[in-house]
Amino acid sequence: MNASSTQHSAYLSAIFSYEFLDGGPAYDAIERIHSGDFGDWVEVLEGTGLLTRTEIDVLEAEWRRAPRLLLDLLLAEADEVTARRCEVTWAALDRVAPIPAGPVAVFG
Repeated sequence: MNASSTQHSAYLSAIFSYEFLDGGPAYDAIERIHSGDFGDWVEVLEGTGLLTRTEIDVLEAEWRRAPRLLLDLLLAEADEVTARRCEVTWAALDRVAPIPAGPVAVFG
């Protein structure tokens, strides 16, 4: 299987469906995803035995580039209220997240 979030979104959403047993992802889970802490979800994928280490690494790299992909997977089958609550939480985290330092052009 060529594992990528976009190619296998329904499959991965089913694997992560346990997140909705208590009304959807908790704030701390969304905060961990936003900050790039994917350990819990990587462990779940490893535990299924359905993906190779390489496939899991590809997914994790994809999530590192765009953490919102993992949240979108979790919300794929969510009801409208849960999805909206999680999107508002994500937007709030975007507003308070530090701006990544990058090269600064200096003109003089």
